[in-house]
Amino acid sequence: MTTITNARIWAISWPIILSNATVPILGAVDTAVVGQIGQAAPIGAVGLGAVILASVYWIFGFLRMGTSGLAAQAHGAGDQVERAAILYRALVIGLGFGLIIVVAQAGLFWAAFRLAPASDQIESLAQEYLSIRIWGAPATIALYAVNGWLIAVERTRSVLILQIWINGVNAVLDLWFVLGLGWGVQGVALATLTAEVTGLCLGLWLCRAAFGPIWQSALAALRNAVALRRMLSVNGAIMLRTVLLQGAFTSFLFLSAGQGDQSLAANQVLMQFLSITAYALDGFAFAAETLVGQAVGARARDDLQRAARLSFRWGIAGSLLLGLAFGLGGPVLIDLMTTAPDVRAEARSLLIWVALAPVIGIASWMYDGIFIGATLTRAMVISVAVAVVAYGAAVALLPPIFGNHGLWAALMVLNAMRGITAGLMWPGLRRGLMT
Repeated sequence: MTTITNARIWAISWPIILSNATVPILGAVDTAVVGQIGQAAPIGAVGLGAVILASVYWIFGFLRMGTSGLAAQAHGAGDQVERAAILYRALVIGLGFGLIIVVAQAGLFWAAFRLAPASDQIESLAQEYLSIRIWGAPATIALYAVNGWLIAVERTRSVLILQIWINGVNAVLDLWFVLGLGWGVQGVALATLTAEVTGLCLGLWLCRAAFGPIWQSALAALRNAVALRRMLSVNGAIMLRTVLLQGAFTSFLFLSAGQGDQSLAANQVLMQFLSITAYALDGFAFAAETLVGQAVGARARDDLQRAARLSFRWGIAGSLLLGLAFGLGGPVLIDLMTTAPDVRAEARSLLIWVALAPVIGIASWMYDGIFIGATLTRAMVISVAVAVVAYGAAVALLPPIFGNHGLWAALMVLNAMRGITAGLMWPGLRRGLMT
């Protein structure tokens, strides 16, 4: 392996941080352009349709993480054939799930509109939007595999290029289709679909090293039953972990509603701070995925420890800076997000929690990266399960006494327990990796 240095970790991390910063742009551009039509229904339809698809696609985030860990290990071991075969398998899985979603679209949309009913006009426009965008499902899910593979081989600048391409194509076509040609909601959907499909094409080109002279050997290895079972096992565990976490975060929003409209609105504002935290610190967690995975593949014990230690230090430094920024600049950000005086006051009273959140949660995020790189996915499920149980107990005990502050304290318990449980397991798991 190449020597693991702070410069190398930063080289992996900064493109991911910038790439993540562009993620909200896709939805913001769609909303801004359709907003120029001057009617409420198209805005609501695009927003509803985008939320429905995002709720489906997040389930498949396991494909990005699983591909990253497995490919990093193959890369560290110097096995170029298996490294390419991992991408092939992940693409097959992604395209396959995408096609299933396309085939099942009628039932999917029916269920979505029953869970999130809207006016007849908005549902009709949202149906038009979804009927176009749904054809991008295979490309969107397959892109998880592409991004995971690029991260594994330290091609994070390519990930940034890919995200900029998708956002750029979407923005240009939005303006042309909606404002130039007057295609309305259908134009927004077609622009995003085109961005997704061309994004996959660009992504495959960026992964062209996997399609070079070794493609025949990699294609033969694609059918390796042992490797395929391992990939399914890794991805299945990550999916279960994601469902458990999503359930906890969803329950937080539901329980916020029980605290009253003011608290619900304040919590929704402050949750944006947590999204910023996750996007900003992901770069260091991804560096851990890459370097830990390569060290495991290379059977390099010292590199494994150094990769985990150095990436963790970067994560801690980033969390302290974010916490300080939220503590000092939080009131200004809150005022930018809402003009309601009561919501502002409630959010400011809770600001201490979002200032503490990066520091309390950094261990959980960094161990996620370390465990993904080492493909210790069953241990991830255990740590999350323990944390969810602790969160449930905290939710039962704290909000009845401390109100909304108790609810935020329970959320801190969730992230703290994830980090503590993973930290207790890591030394034994690390030794087992090299035996």
